[in-house]
Formats: sequence, structure tokens, C-alpha cells
Amino acid sequence: MKVIADTNVLVRLFTDDDPAQSKAAAEALGAAEAVFVSLQVFCELVWVLDRAYKVAKADIAATIRALLETRGVVANRAAVEVGLAFLEGGGDFADGVIAHDGRFMGGEVFVSFDRRAVKLAQQAGAEARLLD
Repeated sequence: MKVIADTNVLVRLFTDDDPAQSKAAAEALGAAEAVFVSLQVFCELVWVLDRAYKVAKADIAATIRALLETRGVVANRAAVEVGLAFLEGGGDFADGVIAHDGRFMGGEVFVSFDRRAVKLAQQAGAEARLLD
């Protein structure tokens, strides 16, 4: 079976805050031929682990990298890597995903009111402009 993982399944798997649901998540994902994880799920996962569970950003990045290395996991790895670069640079994972996805769709300049996001986009080699 090829499964599409919802954010709550990954949260249960990584936090083990509900033993029964954590076990069900591990069994479902472990038995899957492939596990598809969307960019939206990665963005939600980072937000939930950071805000609700107060997980350190370095630990969130390590968790995501471990997930990407898991057999059968299918994801937009290039976008996730840019998100991780933003996260590890002190910025927002979702901003990295947004900048990458926008370039993929044909955008040329990342614009934001977020100074850190613009700086991180520029450090990643993208053209970016801070709006006043």
C-alpha cells in the first residue's frame, strides 16, 4: 500500500504522546510500500514541533532528515532541503519552501517583509528583495 501521511500521524510517531496512536502510526507507516509526505505536511510538522512541543530547531531538522532517509519515503527533497537551510539558519522552514516552490513555478524574485527570510534566500543564491 502507498500511503499519504497526514501531519498528525507524523506528530504521533515522533512525539509518542499518545502510545496507542503512536503504535498505530508506526505500524501503518512501517507496513507501507511507500509513504508520501507533502510540503504542507512538512511545514505543519515543523510548526507543531516548534510551537506546541517546544522541540529545538536542530532536533526538528534532525527528525526531518531522518524521515527523508527512511526507506520508501517520497517527498520533494529539494524543497525540503531549502526549508531546512532556512530553519537551520534561524529562519522559518515554510519561507524556504515558499521561496523554492516559487522559483520552481517560474518566479524570479522572492519578496518579503521578513528581513531574515530575505537574507536566507539571498544566502541560498536566490534573488530576494525586502519590502518596506
